[in-house]
Amino acid sequence: MIRIENIYKSFGDLIVLKGINLSINKAEIVSIVGPSGAGKTTLLQIIGTLSQANMGNLYINNVLLSKLSANKLAKFRNQNIGFVFQFHHLLPEFTALENVCIPAYIAGRNKYEAEERAKDLLSFLGVAHRLTHKPAELSGGEQQRIAVARALINNPAVVLADEPSGNLDTKNKEELHKLFFELRNKYNQTFVIVTHDENLANISDRIIRMQDGLII
Repeated sequence: MIRIENIYKSFGDLIVLKGINLSINKAEIVSIVGPSGAGKTTLLQIIGTLSQANMGNLYINNVLLSKLSANKLAKFRNQNIGFVFQFHHLLPEFTALENVCIPAYIAGRNKYEAEERAKDLLSFLGVAHRLTHKPAELSGGEQQRIAVARALINNPAVVLADEPSGNLDTKNKEELHKLFFELRNKYNQTFVIVTHDENLANISDRIIRMQDGLII
């Protein structure tokens, strides 16, 4: 599903990733753990096509992404990859429903179809009663669920999460972790999660440990 071959990434003289090889299966929930500076987020950004490796190959669903033009890569990202971040990045001027629909609008889906899909997701995530509320009117846990719905709106093959529970209290963390497994079981999606949360890592299907730009 995801195949990474000999990925290197540097920023100036600093080599952040030093030859990463990794395969992730469809519908697998993988946690990437390691100390700060290990290269976890950089690897996640490369998988998400938000950053480009200096060397190596990245395949998602057997597509070699380095061969795509900028426009085709942006379209591939929109249709195949969902993102969940520690900070929710919801647009404050839009309602929960509107925030969730934005990637669908970018993909060219009609308004009715996008809204119906968003409502289904918000219902599944337990926040259907908040769809007309703006982010400032939502709790942290509710905002993160809205962000998860936004990540899922285009039914992506893979969901990438960077410290998704980092700003949540214990109860909301547990609910979010449980939610990832419910989503995988319902939608058959692959999750790659960068986390410092040992509880989340330990319940994942597999833990990838990184240190000094390498998988150990």
